[in-house]
Parts: sequence; C-alpha cells; structure tokens
Amino acid sequence: MKRIFLSLLVLATAFTTKGQTADEVIAKHITAIGGADNWKKVNSMKMEGLLQANGADVNVTVTILHGKGMRQDISVMGMTGYEIVTPTEGWNFMPFQGQQEPEAKTPEALAEAQDNLDAQGGLIDYVAKGHKVELLGKEDVEGTECFKLKMTKKGGSVSTLFIDPKSFYIVQSKTIQKANGQEMEVVTSYSNYEKLPEGVIVAKSMTLPFGELNMSKITINGPVDESIFKK
Repeated sequence: MKRIFLSLLVLATAFTTKGQTADEVIAKHITAIGGADNWKKVNSMKMEGLLQANGADVNVTVTILHGKGMRQDISVMGMTGYEIVTPTEGWNFMPFQGQQEPEAKTPEALAEAQDNLDAQGGLIDYVAKGHKVELLGKEDVEGTECFKLKMTKKGGSVSTLFIDPKSFYIVQSKTIQKANGQEMEVVTSYSNYEKLPEGVIVAKSMTLPFGELNMSKITINGPVDESIFKK
C-alpha cells in the first residue's frame, strides 16, 4: 500500500519531438498541465479516493503541505494505517501488515520519501530542487509512441515518465522502489485528467500493479492542521 503515494506524487511531472531537449519537453508538459504560475501557487493538496485491490475497497487519503509534511492514510478491513514524512522524520504504521506500532523510516527511505513533500510537482524548477532529468527518446505505450524521460530526484528515487505526444500528459510511469534491501519496478498508468478550479490539471484515475485507484475529491490550498504530521 505504501506504493500508492509515490505513484500519485509521480503525477506532478514531463515531453518532446526529435531534436528537442529535455527542458523543451518539460516546458511543454508543464504548459499542458496548467502552467508553472498556477502550480507555484499550490501550497497544499489533499487527495481522497478509493482503491479497488484484490476484491477489497481501500479508502486512501493523501495530504501534502508543501515542504512541510506529507501524510497518507489507508483504511481497509476496519483498520487504518498511515505513512508520515516531514523534513526531519518519517514513520510507517500498517496494522494490516502486522505492525503493532509506528516504525521510523531508515535514513535512506526517509531521503527518498522527502521528495514527496513537493506539492507542486518535481518538474517545476527541477534544477533548483536538485533533481536531474534525461530525455531517452521514445517508447511504445499501448500503441502510442510516447516520449520518455528519466527523472532522478535529489533524494535518490528514479522514475521513467512516458508522455503522450498529443496531450503532453503523463500516461505511464515506471518507478524503482526499494524494499527490504531489494529493488522492484512499479508501473502506473494515468487517465481521467481534469482541470481543477485553481487552473492545474491532474489525473484522477490510476492503474497500479495491485488495483485501480480513483480519486473522488482533490482539494488545493485548503486548510491543513500540521499536527497530522506527528505520529
């Protein structure tokens, strides 16, 4: 379940034609999802939705206060777990995975998770944030030759982003995640893009390796109680 947020947070990111640079691709993508000016006004984001996985309905809520905190709540089978990340600490508590109490993130896991404190998207001012982006050409995604960007974030997480050549939206991502000393690739597909009142455009539907996630409500710049970022 902890993979859900990373798949969400990849949303805020990438595009190109032959001869274009990575920066030209990024500029076109950002324009397509509402423009840098609108995204830079995003101070908080709250996403609420339902994940249908293995026959179970899982309620998911992700709250980000830009640069200050991120919390993901997951409720299933009468139990609620959470992931919390701040600029200095982070915890996981997943009772449906047998945890009895919150577990502190390792330094490596915390560094990667802190990249998710960005509510505005990793490609907005990505150089200033310490991220790196490479243009890797094109690759077929379900019959469409999509543009392919490799993004390495400051904290160490690596994602490959596939951008539709017409809409300039991200249609798929492949993210390398580490768990128990091993690496695994998580593929997520994105659809049902919608323009919010604040002018930013986001995907409200995601296909994950373990189910379908549909966001029913996305709130931009609503009030956030910072106490939720404490275990």
